[in-house]
Amino acid sequence: MSAGESSGVRLDSWVWAVRLFKTRSLAAAACRSGHVRVNGVSMKPAYSVRVGDEVRVRAGGVERVVEVVRLVKKRVGAAEAVLCLIDRTPPPPPREVLLAVPQRDRGTGRPTKRERRELDRLHGFNED
Repeated sequence: MSAGESSGVRLDSWVWAVRLFKTRSLAAAACRSGHVRVNGVSMKPAYSVRVGDEVRVRAGGVERVVEVVRLVKKRVGAAEAVLCLIDRTPPPPPREVLLAVPQRDRGTGRPTKRERRELDRLHGFNED
């Protein structure tokens, strides 16, 4: 690690460099909207990440928890990106739990246009 890296790297640049986001602008937008947290606190894109920080990234409906092991400023290959972080993301729930989520039957929520018209006729409202 060089002397320049010991001071830290921009948060948006680091999460982009280790391939947690596809583009740096997406990484910066996620930081601004509060989807990236460092040590439990939402940070701006210019925050300096240091070795040992815990970074939580919420993207695509999945939250990833990583620990910073090495600082990089430029985007690196996937094999090298794995060496820059420790992935502490909890495993996803088993499929049985996901399949147990009930699905709403069609028509059980808000009435469709056809059903609303039938209800209007039943209640005797005027049909213009």
